[in-house]
Parts: sequence; C-alpha cells; structure tokens
Amino acid sequence: QVQLVESGGGSVQSGGSLRLSCAASGYTSSTSYVGYMGWFRQAPGKEREGVAAVDSDGSTSYKNSVKGRFTISQDNAKRTLFLQMNSLKPDDTAMYYCATGIPGMTSAQALDPYKYNYWGQGTQVTVSS
Repeated sequence: QVQLVESGGGSVQSGGSLRLSCAASGYTSSTSYVGYMGWFRQAPGKEREGVAAVDSDGSTSYKNSVKGRFTISQDNAKRTLFLQMNSLKPDDTAMYYCATGIPGMTSAQALDPYKYNYWGQGTQVTVSS
C-alpha cells in the first residue's frame, strides 16, 4: 500500500516562506511510481485545487496564482516531493496535500485532483496578514 506523509506546514506572516515535504513509501513492482506527483490544497468551504505538479521527466505545472512564488521539486531516489513556497499570502491558507497521479496522465490533467489516486493526510499552512 502506497503511503504519502506530508510535513513542513505551519503558521507564517504574509511574505514569509515555507517548504513542504512529502515522503512516499510502500511502492512495489506492481505500484511503481511512473508518472505525476502533485501538491493540492483545500481551504474551508472550498474545493480541492491543484497547486503544482511534476512529471517523472521533471516537467512542471503550476496554478497561475502561485507561479513565480512556489517551486515544486522531487528526489526520485528518495521518493520525496517538495514544495518551496515564497512570498506567501493569506489566500494561500489551506490544508496542503501531496498525491500521486494515475498512469497515462497528460500535462493538461496535471492539476486535476481526480487524476490522482494516492493521497497524504495533509499539512496545514496558515498565512496571517
């Protein structure tokens, strides 16, 4: 069973930075990670939305509102996903989740949460003004 564990969330003031990590484990020969991993967020009363995603070849996708502020990266050898978040704004406040994409995804689907099957438990990010 694939497991994802996020860490690195916290409370910061507007303009601050946080770095989220997501450790993946439980991969077997039949569940080898072959495609996208992504970061998603969900604020109270809102739908879950894609923030950033990275394919196994390193190509990335970002939600427009975080471009230039957030950077997604991965360490394939350690099966760890990162999200560096700079210039944080109160609108970035949400529970952040990492997830693994289903095989065969296209770049157009990179930020679609319905194309992801394994999810972590989330880490809270709170940005105060």
